[in-house]
Amino acid sequence: MPLPIEDYALIGDRRTAALVGTDGSVDWLCLPRFDSPACLAALLGTPEHGHWQLVPTVPYATERRYLGSSAMLETTFTTAAGVVTLTDVMPRGDQRADLVRRLVCVSGTVPMRHEWRLRPDYGRIRPWVRRECLGGEDVITAVAGPDKLVLRGPRLPVAVDHTHADEFSLAAGEELSFAMVWLPSHVEPGHLGDLDARVAETVAEDEAWAQVCRQDLPHPEAVRRSLLTLRLMTHEVTGGIVAAPTTSLPEEFGGERNWDYRFCWLRDAALTLASLLQAGYTEEAAAWRDWLLRAVAGDPEDLQVMYAVDGSRRLPESELDHLPGYAGSRPVRIGNGAVGQRQHDVLGEVMDALALVREHLGDDDPNAWALQRALVDDLVTRWRDPDHGIWEIRGEPRHFTHSRAMVWVAFDRAVRAVEERGLPGDVDRWRRERDAARDLVLGEGWDSERGTFVQHPGTREVDASLLVLATIGLLPGDDPRLAGTIRAVEEDLLRDGLVLRYRTASGVDGLSGDEHPFLACSFWLASAYAVVGRLDDARALLGRLVGLSTDVGLLAEEYDPGAERMVGNFPQAFSHLALVQAAFHLAAAERR
Repeated sequence: MPLPIEDYALIGDRRTAALVGTDGSVDWLCLPRFDSPACLAALLGTPEHGHWQLVPTVPYATERRYLGSSAMLETTFTTAAGVVTLTDVMPRGDQRADLVRRLVCVSGTVPMRHEWRLRPDYGRIRPWVRRECLGGEDVITAVAGPDKLVLRGPRLPVAVDHTHADEFSLAAGEELSFAMVWLPSHVEPGHLGDLDARVAETVAEDEAWAQVCRQDLPHPEAVRRSLLTLRLMTHEVTGGIVAAPTTSLPEEFGGERNWDYRFCWLRDAALTLASLLQAGYTEEAAAWRDWLLRAVAGDPEDLQVMYAVDGSRRLPESELDHLPGYAGSRPVRIGNGAVGQRQHDVLGEVMDALALVREHLGDDDPNAWALQRALVDDLVTRWRDPDHGIWEIRGEPRHFTHSRAMVWVAFDRAVRAVEERGLPGDVDRWRRERDAARDLVLGEGWDSERGTFVQHPGTREVDASLLVLATIGLLPGDDPRLAGTIRAVEEDLLRDGLVLRYRTASGVDGLSGDEHPFLACSFWLASAYAVVGRLDDARALLGRLVGLSTDVGLLAEEYDPGAERMVGNFPQAFSHLALVQAAFHLAAAERR
């Protein structure tokens, strides 16, 4: 049984990421890229599916933290025999993937176990493993297909039944460092190099980056850690931002709501970009805009809602039958069938983010604007069709109110680009479409009897995405329709004070089972409270949500308040960017 999701922490090199447990085990790692097959996949199975563990062999208590504002994780094991710290980091800068693990005995003498079990292709393959000497250094190499992994260290474990293991004791002042290096299997390195300098450079770079972040926000430490987490999930070369570094962590333990989030959703990436810009980061904006131009290049009709980190389009969904799944939650999926869905809201988020880029950079890039014009003109022809909505329902497409509201955003930002910045475009036509979208939101999307916006025409159900109407500028904050919608969400979607996406019992999503409160939606409620002037409620809810973060400041997709557990893919970009946005909205409301 893997650890509870909240017992993991994220480390990464901005090309891929690993999850490290409180038991010193790396249970998830895809190499060389976020969306590559995992070579350590115990998270979705057992240690037999691949893990790398350094842990005391006697009972211990665990404390952990990130060092400063870096992505270097320090885990402290306290035993009756003494104290050992384990630091984990993935240094950047050499065009390959390295995971460095350093043990230091602080006091006493502590017996330790080292276990290294590689299983490429999501735990399916036993690699060819042998000892070699590279550049005068004794190492263990494991090769499987395109991948070569090299284990370095002063005390290498011994092969026993397809696992490399070792037991030893560390006395006060002693330390051992190990590193796993990924290389293409056809590469024969003459020398693997010294990692100490690169580790120091990586930590210093993280610290310098974090200093840019605005401080005039509530919960500044949580905001900073959220931004650092979002940065870890941004590919440093392509600029693509993954929704999460994991796949198939369930929305309901034992259920089928298990999805692969290791891809770049335009929606999530656009909202992440907006958070980074508002926090003071501009280089990421240019990189993301360039990624977008490459990813969606071509006919606007071919626009997808998600892409691979390099902009690739083919993300076929399949199931890994050999993996039992986290907590028995099956199927384990790779790829994502939602790639072919129509989700009209996406262009609204993209247009809003690109408007922020223009505002913050003062840069009217002609190529970026030409792309936006083409996408908006194509939206004119199709936005009146039903879609699958922000939640990627696998049931019947609907005319979702949130989708129509974000269509309004897309046309509104296009109109404002012409009116305020003098960019060329069919502004009269865009104004007409903007007004038509607004009329449908305020007409068919409104339940006058109950006094709330509804999920889609023909239902009395509400949806947490309706909370976004408070923050996009469609209505002023003091409009009673916003207050009525917040009240309906409180009545229908609160579970122990946290917000569900919608009531799954309505059958709208075409799936069986239930799910837990969605953390991003709970942050949206805090934002909506701030916009409509309920500042005490906004402060209280934001404070509670920040308090749900793990001991190292991470958030999953959902939260089970009954069991006090994180649920779903982890860490989740949507949750962290919603935290940042809620802090912005509350700060702005307090200034007003």
